[in-house]
Amino acid sequence: MRLDKFICKSTELTRNDAKKLLKAKLVTVNDEIITSGAVKLAEDDVVKIEGEVISLIGHRYIMLNKPEDMICSTIDEVYPSVLHLIDVERASDLHIAGRLDVDTTGLVLITDDGKWSHNITSPNKDCNKTYRVITKIDITDDMVKCLETGVELNNEKAPTKPATVAVIDNRQMLLTISEGKYHQVKRMLAAVGNKVIELHREKIGSITLDDELDFGQWRYLSEDEIALFT
Repeated sequence: MRLDKFICKSTELTRNDAKKLLKAKLVTVNDEIITSGAVKLAEDDVVKIEGEVISLIGHRYIMLNKPEDMICSTIDEVYPSVLHLIDVERASDLHIAGRLDVDTTGLVLITDDGKWSHNITSPNKDCNKTYRVITKIDITDDMVKCLETGVELNNEKAPTKPATVAVIDNRQMLLTISEGKYHQVKRMLAAVGNKVIELHREKIGSITLDDELDFGQWRYLSEDEIALFT
């Protein structure tokens, strides 16, 4: 890897910032002052800026408990992006693996590893997502049967894939789906004559939201959790 690229990937510095540091003779490789960003680094080279060792930032894998009134986007729109909640270096490199609507809360996975997130978001992977759904009216046996069979959604050519439903009480269920259609859970409940009042994602694949995380809080995933999508 080129030295200037290494500096940028190891810090918050831009390519221009790196050039200025090099020109000012503030960068060393194996304790030798280097002024050219084009120098190719070996794997065991030690790079320092003003005497401080820098190293590449590895892939990050993050679990966030999304609050209401924030969006799963990399940029602010009408509502602020959830990435404002993540206080890490080079947060701009992160992206969301599976979005939630602005009024939906719960588990969001965030990473800078495109291959890993593809295993979550690709329709071919059939990654299950489990939602806690609170409904406007009572949940009937017929509604459950329809959801578990597959329902027709407006402007969709095919019915939804069969869902798994666990009824908690008259107006609360756990709904597990493997697709990610636009507003899918809300549209599915509307299709069976009900309405979603509250929606909270609890699980993606085999990763369950940490119940110690309050809304807006996050933590890094464990190695075992990361391995579930590698």
